[in-house]
Amino acid sequence: MSVTNAEIAAIFDRIADLLEIQDENPFRIRAYRNAARTVQGLSHSLAEMVQAGEDLEALPAIGKDLAAKIREIVTTGSLRKLKQLEAGVDAGLVELLQVPGLGPKRLRILRDYLDIHSVADLEQAARQGLVRNLPGFGVKTEQNLLRELAELKQRTRRYLWSEVEEVAEQLLEYLRGIPGVKRVEMAGSYRRRKETVGDLDVLAIASKGAGVTEAFTRFEAVERVISRGGTRSTVILRTGMQVDLRVVPQASFGAAWHYFTGSKAHNIAVRTMGVQRGLKINEYGVFDRGGRRIGGVTEEEVYAQVDLPWIPPELREQRGELEAAAQGRLPKLVELEDLKGDLHCHTTESDGKESLEAMARAAKRLGHRYLAITEHSQHLGVARGLDADRLLAHCDAIDALDEQLKGIRLLKGVEVDILEDGSLDMPDEVLSRLDLVVGAIHSAFGLSRRKQTERVIRAMDNPRFNILAHPTARLIGKRKACDLDMEAVMDAALERGCYLELNSQPLRLDLNDLHCRMAKERGLKVVISTDAHSSGQLEYLRYGVGQARRGWLEKGDVLNTLGVKALLKALKR
Repeated sequence: MSVTNAEIAAIFDRIADLLEIQDENPFRIRAYRNAARTVQGLSHSLAEMVQAGEDLEALPAIGKDLAAKIREIVTTGSLRKLKQLEAGVDAGLVELLQVPGLGPKRLRILRDYLDIHSVADLEQAARQGLVRNLPGFGVKTEQNLLRELAELKQRTRRYLWSEVEEVAEQLLEYLRGIPGVKRVEMAGSYRRRKETVGDLDVLAIASKGAGVTEAFTRFEAVERVISRGGTRSTVILRTGMQVDLRVVPQASFGAAWHYFTGSKAHNIAVRTMGVQRGLKINEYGVFDRGGRRIGGVTEEEVYAQVDLPWIPPELREQRGELEAAAQGRLPKLVELEDLKGDLHCHTTESDGKESLEAMARAAKRLGHRYLAITEHSQHLGVARGLDADRLLAHCDAIDALDEQLKGIRLLKGVEVDILEDGSLDMPDEVLSRLDLVVGAIHSAFGLSRRKQTERVIRAMDNPRFNILAHPTARLIGKRKACDLDMEAVMDAALERGCYLELNSQPLRLDLNDLHCRMAKERGLKVVISTDAHSSGQLEYLRYGVGQARRGWLEKGDVLNTLGVKALLKALKR
């Protein structure tokens, strides 16, 4: 297996972190960050591009130096530059980067003022009340850090679903190509599309002597073999992720697939339903009182024995899916093909990596009927946000390109900052010229629940406001969600004719699944958008759809399943 794009992006992000700890040139740091984002957003394999001799420098944010580094990673599996940087930075400081809310800038302050070089150093200083007095910290920050450190001790490493996707699909392809292997499928939290994955569970049906477990341990991404057996093997991949392979007989495959997909709570509930009917349900099958196997070849057989239809994996969390199935009320979950367009993306006019035309043509190739161009407003200076004049000029460019393109409608929008007082970072007369206004929190993340909720609702009071982007502003594993009263926010959106976004960026997936369900129950439509900063990221819609399915959303619950005319009508307040 070749090095994955996720591995290459992780190396570039780690280099940027190390450079920032060392207070290196911010332009160099930004170059690695941008390169990581480009790599993450690609829909094709960089390893395959290298093997085919393609020009990597044609990619956004990838110059000669970075292209050479990508080739080095692909051909050797590592990067000398990263090893050099790691040798020059305390390992403890690198470990501290895992603490949410503790970026490289704060790490430097901790190191320079308190000589903190490890998690243990930080915990001791925080318990002694020394951290609160540092520039940019305070009592609340110190308390938050102590809480995060306590959670870090209990936490096992988890990976974003998107980080796992490429290696999971390559592993499936590899195992399916082994002679004698009849079927291979993923199970576990990966199959349930959880936003983070702890490990991978793989099930296979293979003829006797196929040697599938032996071949599994030789998979190119395997770094270490934990165990090897005739029906089960466990390995650790280069990324540190554990993968378990189980070879099961065809007669048990459905029962095993159900069992190892989980969740545990869902499985226990199904087994309890079986007991009530005099049945035993486990990973080997469904058995009657006499011990005779009466089901288990397929998952449908397992559910049928407890008088239920098959339940989609994304719903198997014991959140009412069994009751809904019994009553014939299971949702017909939204599909990627249901989406007609994307209502949040950026171009080089702000912090995007590709031109307006490149983004528009890429969206057209994907079959989108419309694409909203939503550059940042001026308050977000780091993203080269637009002032009123630049935004109006950009709108003219969007209109001009829209007239040229056939088969896709370009919509004029903006991702406007919601300021701390709830006002919008753009004059109303300019906002009134747009097709839609996407509002977002990009600052003052730590406001109290009351103040943060009032801030958002006050923004939605503006009649030009349409969509609340990445509503809680969380970054999974890096920044906690803002403290919002989501029920109040959703009720306010519904009253005012606004919508909430499910941001498909893998690090966001914001709304989460529970909030999606909450919106559905209120009749509040959700917008699934990519927040794409490159053409490859336009394909992130699949991540948003996975999250929406976990939140029970159907086609009718998602605003951008509408055609362009119905969409524009729905956006009018």
